[in-house]
This record gives sequence, C-alpha cells and structure tokens, in this order.
Amino acid sequence: MSFNLISTSLIAIALAMDAFSVSMTKGFTQKHLTKSQILYYGLFFGGFQFMMPILGYVCGNAIASIIESLASIVGFILLLAIGLNMIRESLTGDDDEITDNFSFREVTLLAIATSIDAFAVGITIALLKDPLLISSAIIGIVAFGFSILGIFIGKKIGNYVGDKFQILGGVILVLIGVKILLGF
Repeated sequence: MSFNLISTSLIAIALAMDAFSVSMTKGFTQKHLTKSQILYYGLFFGGFQFMMPILGYVCGNAIASIIESLASIVGFILLLAIGLNMIRESLTGDDDEITDNFSFREVTLLAIATSIDAFAVGITIALLKDPLLISSAIIGIVAFGFSILGIFIGKKIGNYVGDKFQILGGVILVLIGVKILLGF
C-alpha cells in the first residue's frame, strides 16, 4: 500500500483534538502564560503525539491489546485527577494561585493523557506499512500547531468570560477523560 498524505493528515487532526481542547482550557485558566510556556505546551503535546505512534509501531501487536485496554483508563484517570484538582482549587479560592502557575509535571501528564490513543495509530501505521517517521512527524506537527492555537483561542474566550472559567476548564478535562474512557 502507498502512503496517503490526506488520510494521515486527517488522522493527525483527529488525534490533535484532545490536545486542542486541553490547550484551550489552559489558555482560559492560565492568564499569564509566557511565550516560552505556550511553546512548551506545543512541544510537549506535539512531542508526545510524535513519540506514541513510534512506540505503537515498535511494540506492535504483541502488547497492543494490553496497552489499548489500559490506555483509556490511564487517560481517564490523569484527566479526571487534573480536572477535579482545577475545580477544587477554584471552589476553595485558590484559583488566583493556580491561574498563573505553570507546571512541567502537569504539562507532561496532560500530554501523556491526550496522546495515548496515538499509540494504537502506530500499530495501524505498521499494518499499513506507511512510513513511520513521516506519519509520526505529521501527527506531532499537527498536535503542536493545534495546541498553540488552542491556548490562544482559550485566552480570547477567557478574557471575555472572566476568572471563573477554571471550573469549566476542570469540567472540560473531566469530560475529555470520560470521552477517552468510553471510546468516543
């Protein structure tokens, strides 16, 4: 089979949707992200989206069923924990402290949670015999771009709506986690 750029691009866009949603949430909850912090979000989300198909490709079918069955649970737990923490901090009045707080740990957990489904795509890439590095690069670049775009859109929305968007941001993360768990 030959490489199909359109199919790979559409897969990349679909995989980037969770990263886009989470980035938008961070854009409207973290008011004072610096340009370098915004770049970190893009690099982490894009980087993990790039690496996961490679891991899926390498692991192949041997452990695919195990990873796939755990992927939705792990993604759900990570997003649930982060989302509930955002809601808790907003309700307890700690939202001023968290709003402008950038955490590499949180960015890493969010990047992992939103890229686990890309692992299964790596298995598909292997089965279709598509070029691994080109496919993974497209997936990573699209996730990078969508993450940056999500933050900027989130900042615009947050400026219009106000500070209590952190509760909504937490709810959105929890809902994305449920979506991952249920496989929608």
